Amino acid sequence: LYDSNGKVKKQITKGDWVVRRVVNVDEKDRTIIFEGSGLEKNQDPYFIQYYKVNFDGTGFTKLTSENGNHKAYFADDYSTFVDTYSTIEKPQVTLLRDAKTGKILKEIENADISALLKTGWKLPEIFTAKGRDGKTDIWGMIIRPSNFDPNKKYPIIEYIYAGPHDSFVPKSFVNDSRGSLHELAELGFIVVQCDGMGTSNRSKAFHDVAWKNLKDGGFPDRMAWIKEAAKKYSYMDIDKVGIFGNSAGGQSSLGALLFHPDFYKVAVSSSGCHDNRMDKMWWNEQWMGFPIGPEYAESSNVDNAYRLQGKLLLILGELDDNVDPSSTMQVINQLIKNNKNFDFLMVPGMKHSLGGDYGEHKRRDFFVKHLLGVDPPEWTWKTNITVPKP
Repeated sequence: LYDSNGKVKKQITKGDWVVRRVVNVDEKDRTIIFEGSGLEKNQDPYFIQYYKVNFDGTGFTKLTSENGNHKAYFADDYSTFVDTYSTIEKPQVTLLRDAKTGKILKEIENADISALLKTGWKLPEIFTAKGRDGKTDIWGMIIRPSNFDPNKKYPIIEYIYAGPHDSFVPKSFVNDSRGSLHELAELGFIVVQCDGMGTSNRSKAFHDVAWKNLKDGGFPDRMAWIKEAAKKYSYMDIDKVGIFGNSAGGQSSLGALLFHPDFYKVAVSSSGCHDNRMDKMWWNEQWMGFPIGPEYAESSNVDNAYRLQGKLLLILGELDDNVDPSSTMQVINQLIKNNKNFDFLMVPGMKHSLGGDYGEHKRRDFFVKHLLGVDPPEWTWKTNITVPKP
């Protein structure tokens, strides 16, 4: 709590957990409703719960605590709220609650996914393993195909976004997530996603890994996490690991082949911000600092393009209005100068994107060819797209 001159009057909350968002400040009652994560023991530390506290730090009240990721919708007078919570393994439960005490007033709905499961669709698995320090839990998910056979070997594909401004593994129930990960798994892959060090919503030390070090991308944690999963599940083929992402994830997915080629063998990089010196200042300088130092070159995919090993597909939208398309073109220039073999797709008229429908198709074919060792089928059907890919 600050006074009008910006001086701290009172620290209201304290502890090894994260205040995620202030929902409401009631000046009359002198209370605050807010979102927090990491306070409830034996839960995913990213799960959002709701709390209420007085301005002076007293009267701390848990408005929600069930094991799941919560989303609250408050009445205009903040007397009650609708609470919906779920995990990626358990569908939504919706409740009406008292906003002063958190007491459940009415159970509104329990989602039923039995019809979805009858189709053969597989629930994701929440998986945790220790990170690079051997003690910090890294949280992620594992997705298997509907015809999964534990007696087979499956290449692994990681979907990556490691921007330090947030965390990115889904926490609420969805039948698919950004990147169409379940669809990708159907081709015969185990698809994974995790939040490594350098991303947000954990401790400051966890977050600080990214400072002046975006090339880190949490890779030491990601590789440790995948290795632990493969140790537990022998059907995961640790010798065939692919990776893809866009924007900051495009930077990281190419970085996987530049800085960790012994682990990652195939990458598809879309609309990547490959050099933090030429991308938008307001985003990059938050993490890389100013003035520009040698750490910018160390994290640059342009300066490190000569290191390329493995199979690479670059995807770029001609009219990208988020990351300058010349970022990818500079990488291409250096790859050519260093006589590196790679594939490139530019989609005319496309803005900042994973690749759209055409790029999605090319990405899947690329993984099928280079991880499964199968020549993809000819494109002989007529497109009938109802929900365009991002």
